[in-house]
Formats: sequence, C-alpha cells, structure tokens
Amino acid sequence: MNILLKLAYLFFLGSVAGWCMEVIFRRFFSSANPERKWINPGFCTGPYLPLYGSGLCILYLIASLEELHLFHNDVVNKLMLFLAMTILMTVIEYIAGYLSLKINKVRLWDYTGQWGNIQGIICPKFSLIWGILGAIYYFFIHPHILSSLDWLGRNLAFSFFIGVFFGVFIIDVAHSLQIVSKLKKYAVENNVILRYEHVKAQIRRSAEENAKKYHFFRPFSTEKPLAEHLKELRDTLEQRRK
Repeated sequence: MNILLKLAYLFFLGSVAGWCMEVIFRRFFSSANPERKWINPGFCTGPYLPLYGSGLCILYLIASLEELHLFHNDVVNKLMLFLAMTILMTVIEYIAGYLSLKINKVRLWDYTGQWGNIQGIICPKFSLIWGILGAIYYFFIHPHILSSLDWLGRNLAFSFFIGVFFGVFIIDVAHSLQIVSKLKKYAVENNVILRYEHVKAQIRRSAEENAKKYHFFRPFSTEKPLAEHLKELRDTLEQRRK
C-alpha cells in the first residue's frame, strides 16, 4: 500500500483520537478548567487536532525503525526509539507553537508556569508526557495500527472517507485562519500576544453572563464583535517583547 495513503489514514486517526483525549483531559483533569466545562480544544473548530495526527505519523515511522535493529541490544534499541519519539514530538510541538506565536502573534497553548519551559511553548513535564505516550503507543497501540493498516490495504474503498475527511479539514483550516488573521490584526495594533484559549474562554463567559447560547464547535461565533471580547481581556494580555 502507498506510504502516503498510510500516513493520510494515520493522520486521520491521530487527529480524531487526539481531540477526544484532549476533550476528556480538559473536562476532568485540567487545572486550567476549574469549572469543569466541556471545551473544544485546538486551532480548528472540528473534532480533530492536527498536532496529534502528525504525532501519530511520526510515532508509526519511528516504531517501524525497530525492524532495522540499529542497536544489537534489544533494551537499548527500545530506549532509543522512545527517546527519538520524545525528541521529535517535542520538536513538532515547538515548531507549531513558535510559528503561531511569531507569525500570527497567537499563543495556542501556554506552559509559562511550568518548570524549565522554553518561551512557554515546550517544557520538560510535557516532553516527559510525550515520551510516556510514545511508550504506550509502542506497546499497546502499534500492533493494532499494523492490523488496521492491513485492514485498510484489503478495503481500499475506505480511502474515500479519508478523502472526505481531508476535504472538510482543509475547509476548516481555511476558516480558522480567517479567525486567526483577525486576532493577529488586533495583536499587532495593540502590541500584544493573544492566548487562543483565553479568547475562547472569554467568549464563553460573555455568552453565559448574557444568557446566550454558546456554540461548542463554533467557539468564536458570537453576537458581539470579536474586538469587543478582546478589549475585555486587555488586562490579561501578554505584552510583546521588543
């Protein structure tokens, strides 16, 4: 089976599964959500997180390297695989966060309060979590991924649904970029860095205070102009460094 189709399939699986994980984590475990609200995480509005989709592709490719037996000792071989997973996932997280911060002036997530963080984009705690997730993937998920890819190879008609997913995903990304462009304009004009999740939380609070309906899958949909919500957040906005 074509490697591009495999990666497209894994991106689809990882994006959707990652979104589900984040929704559950933020609802029940996140300290940033003391009110235990249901939160639609991430950059896009649909039920998928591209970072996790890219991550699953990377984990699959790294786990496949085990067949090369780069190290004679099996334990060392596995440890190096987990280390590679940790490093590459952290690099992907940093690149995505850095580009959003520098190009769009929007902070998609914030690790500023975490020990050893770099620019609030990555930190040792979450790098360790990536390593743990990599180990979980290798021992418990990778065998099922191989079986799933074998199933896909025998049922290529399913690739139609993968194509539909990417069609919807591309439209969603284009829509989300329009929202980000508005946030960037405000950030540049006011010389600030916007926290993406804080803006969504402010819109939710405003809807609840005014007894208005809050749209889970359209968190930026509101009767008030986006600029008004941003003005209400002014005291908590992060000043850009010269």
